Parts: sequence; structure tokens; C-alpha cells
Amino acid sequence: MYNVLLMPLSPGNRLGPYEITAPIGAGGMGEVYRARDSKLNRDVAIKVLPADLANDAQYMARFEREAQILAALNHPNIATVYGIEQGALVMELVEGADLRGPLPLEEAIPIARQIAEGLEAAHERNIIHRDLKPANIKLTPAGVVKILDFGLAKAAGEFSAATPGASPTLSPTLSLAMTQAGTILGTAAYMSPEQARGKPVDKRADIWAFGVVLFELLAGRQVFGGGETVTDIIAAVVTREPDWNALPANTPAYLRRLIERCLRKDPKLRLRDIGEARILIDEPAPAPSAAVTAAPAPRRPWPWIGAAAVFALAALVLALLYFGRPAEEPHAIKLHILAPEKSNFTTDCPAVSPDGRRVAFTAVTDGKLQLWVRDLDSLAARSLPGTEGASYPFWSPDSRSIAFFAAGHLKKIDAAGGPALALCETTLLHGGTWSQNGVIVFGRGYGLFRVPAAGGTAIPVTTLDQEAGESRHAFPWFLPDGHRFLYLAVNTDREKLAIWVADLNSKERRRVMPAASNAVYSPPGFLLFTRERTLMAQPFDASTAQTTGDAVPVAEPLDDFFISSGSSSPSRFSVSRNGVLVYNSGIAGAARQLT
Repeated sequence: MYNVLLMPLSPGNRLGPYEITAPIGAGGMGEVYRARDSKLNRDVAIKVLPADLANDAQYMARFEREAQILAALNHPNIATVYGIEQGALVMELVEGADLRGPLPLEEAIPIARQIAEGLEAAHERNIIHRDLKPANIKLTPAGVVKILDFGLAKAAGEFSAATPGASPTLSPTLSLAMTQAGTILGTAAYMSPEQARGKPVDKRADIWAFGVVLFELLAGRQVFGGGETVTDIIAAVVTREPDWNALPANTPAYLRRLIERCLRKDPKLRLRDIGEARILIDEPAPAPSAAVTAAPAPRRPWPWIGAAAVFALAALVLALLYFGRPAEEPHAIKLHILAPEKSNFTTDCPAVSPDGRRVAFTAVTDGKLQLWVRDLDSLAARSLPGTEGASYPFWSPDSRSIAFFAAGHLKKIDAAGGPALALCETTLLHGGTWSQNGVIVFGRGYGLFRVPAAGGTAIPVTTLDQEAGESRHAFPWFLPDGHRFLYLAVNTDREKLAIWVADLNSKERRRVMPAASNAVYSPPGFLLFTRERTLMAQPFDASTAQTTGDAVPVAEPLDDFFISSGSSSPSRFSVSRNGVLVYNSGIAGAARQLT
């Protein structure tokens, strides 16, 4: 039994070798003072209990338990416990600033890493904090993060917040939705949904709080704050999704992904271990889960790509990967596809089929340029006879046929093989797109034309605005309704390059956004385009043809000949309806590897 010291204390009071010099603050489990250790000649922090609770045996038991838990932790990112003196907890004095956002990425990322490292050390000893929040995290002048106040900490397997009969006075916050079924411990805006319901918690509650803190560091505001009452905040925690648009536009995709995984309301779907967060912060680029590799062969000069070049195909379900909580964990698969034996890829963009099962590309074998098709569940590609000289392939909506340009004509061929059929004459090729309504829109000369997928006479569908400096319309892409399409309007003034939307049923067109590349639509609602050789994904409402949020990076670097050379070749990427993304990467104008 301790000789309990009663509060308040004043400067000059002594506790054994410790002399009180100033008050620091008060928390739910006591008051904290600055003191001087006369034996070791150092400043310390001393926490003592409120006078009205110092004789509460249950409260004192929890206080002693806190000391034992903290004393077991020895980590540079956790405030150290030195011991107990007359019922007071003697701790490392941490001087520094409270965490406040928004912080620039170069500051927020190292802080997040250190928080993760401190929590990882605690979790490895089966210790859960349960009240992680910015007020319990200090940043020293040297930039070292210190996690404070494990007053809510519990060892895994000990009594939980939902233990029947647990006293509400044991809660450091004292005011949070206490019920007969269980006492809720924690600060409302940082509690996990299961914690807010008063259910037993484990380390995944700390992972949730880590995600909330990281969001706040970047966005400068609480994820679930703003409610007038604690009940409002708890209701938001349990029912509301975060406003992902509140994160800065330059937030890397891997950080958005990390926060999203931390903030899944179902703990079974949440990030499993805080160590994973540390790894994701340190190693943001995911390793391929499957790959086909081969020894590199000698590279050949431009315009052909060496035989060691590969396509990178990443199964990226964009809506789930970056912005929303999926029903189940999406599986990212990256496949490296080598050029066929004794062949070289061309500079054309490979085209993935709408069903995501096959990819079409052009390659040169013994000087003969042909169209090739590879099933993504196969290691071998096959050439399509009759497609000599093919360029700019694109698929039919049912994934059964491939359209391409060759010998001055727009043609199509069955993906399984067979004769190639000429649809119409064309020159100066600038890509094509095939609608579900049996219409093909393609670039010819300096504008866009339409032709029935069965063949016929091509008629213009866009007119250049030469007074505005437009020099070419290129690289169309149909939206899901089958009559509106996106396209790139090339301009003599590079600052006026833009993506436009037009309608086959009218002569109306509208500018969508500035862009120096082609753009494609990816269900359930993203626009893909390149920006300075980085593939970007921007939320997009196909019904209104308007962007609805900020763009985030998806992959880099991409081959982007439009940007690098000023020509009107498209950026090298393609996407299927179910989110399989195909892109070329490398350095334009040189021997390159596509990754």
C-alpha cells in the first residue's frame, strides 16, 4: 500500500528526491507537475492522483497498473517511466510542441513513421494504448516523437472496457457514453467504432486512431470532429465515412491507401498490424505479387523497343484502391510481359480488352509489323495474320474483336483470328474508340470521324476551332452511355491543351479539364490521364461529364511521347471496365524498359 500523496502540490513541495518546480497540466487520471530529481540532477514529470480519488482502492489499483505497464516499455518514441514515489508516477519530462495539422508531407511522414514505431513496440508487448490522439503525442525540438499517457493502456487479455461492473471513474475522459453494458474509454473523435460501442478492443483500435491522427496531420482537421455533443461525434465515428477530399491533393496514393485501410469500420477488414503501416511508409511502392522475367537481350535503337522490354499490367480497382472502403481486400497483380520471341514491341500503346482478360499490342518480327494478342492467364502471345502494318489497336465492347489502322484503312479482326475486314479509308491516324451502340469514332486527318462498326462512310463529328488555336482532335474514348465521348483538343498554345466531351447526338461540346494527354474513363467513376509522365486518376461523374474531386497519382513514370516530343501520340496506357490497367513506362526517345 502506497503512502498516497494528495493534490494539489505547490512549487517547493518534495516527494522523496523530487522537488516540485511548476504545474504542467491535469488529465483524467491526475495532475502533472514538473519536478527536479536531486539525485540524478535532471527534470522529470510527476503525475499524482486527484485528492477525491486517492483513497479509491480500485482507482489506485489502476494507477499502479499503469505504472507497471509503462515501466515495461523502453522505446525512444514512448515517454519513459522512472518509477513511483509516494503514489506518484515519475516519468520522463517531454518538452516540445503538441501535434497540429496541416503539416507538409516531408514533416508528416517522419512523424507518422515514429508514431507507428512506438505503437509497434507497445503492441509487441501486448500493450494497447486505447487513447491515441494528438494531445498524447509530443514532438521534441529535435524532431523526436514521444507517445504519452498510456493511462488507458491495457495488456491484451486483461479486463476490457466492457467488463461488467467496471467503474466509470476508471475512464480518463470520464464523460463518454457510459452504459451498464460497458464503460467506453477514450476520446470520442479518435475512438474506433467498436470502442465507441463499448465493446472489447484490441490493437486494431490503436490502428484506427493512428489513421485518424495521420488524416488530421495531413488535412488539418479531425476526421469525425465537428459534432456539437459527444453523442454526435460517436454517431459519426460509427456511421459516417471520412471526407477523402479533405486530404491535400498532393497526398501520395500509398498514404491515402494506408489511411483508408486504418479507417475501416469493421476491425476484421482493418490493417492487421501497425508494423504494416511502418513498412508501407518506408516502402510505398508495392512489390509485384506475380512476375514473368527473363534475361535482358541487347537493346535496339529507336523507334523499336528491345526484346527485354515488358508491359506492366496492374490490377488496380481504382475506386476501391484509393477512395472507398471495399467489401473485401482488392488483390493487386503486376505482370511483366516480354515481347514475343525474336520480336520487338513498337511504340504503340497496348490495349487491354474491356473484360480485362486479354491485351493486344503491336510488335515487329523479322521486320514484319503485326498485331498480337495475349491472354493474361497465359504465358504465350499469338500473332494475328492479316494485320501487317497495324497500329493503334482498340477493342470492341464485347471483347471479341479488335479494330486497328493499317494500309490507309480502319480495319477490324476477330480476336481469335480470321480475315481482317476494312471498314473505311483513313489517313493521319489519331486513335479510336468503339461504342456499345456499334459506332466507332476515330481520328482522321485533323478531326474526329464516325463510322458504323460494320463498315461504311466516315462522317465528321467534330470541327476544329481554329480561331482558338486548335490544330487537331485526337484519341477519343466513349463514355458508358455510348453517345458521348472524350477527346484531346491539341492546340498551338500548349497552355490551352484540354480534354473535351462531345455528343454524337448533337453538335454540342464542352471543355472538361486542362490536360496534355489523352484521357480514358474507368468505372465506377475515374478519369485517367497523365501529368508530367505520371498516370493520374481523378474522380469523374460520367452522367454529367464533370470531375468531382482531386486527382491522385496511380503510376509513374510513363512513356508520354506527346509531352516529350510535342507530337500527338497518346500516353501509353489503357484500362478495362473491371479495372485492369495497362501502361508503358520508361524514358521517351531512348532505349527503354516498360515496367
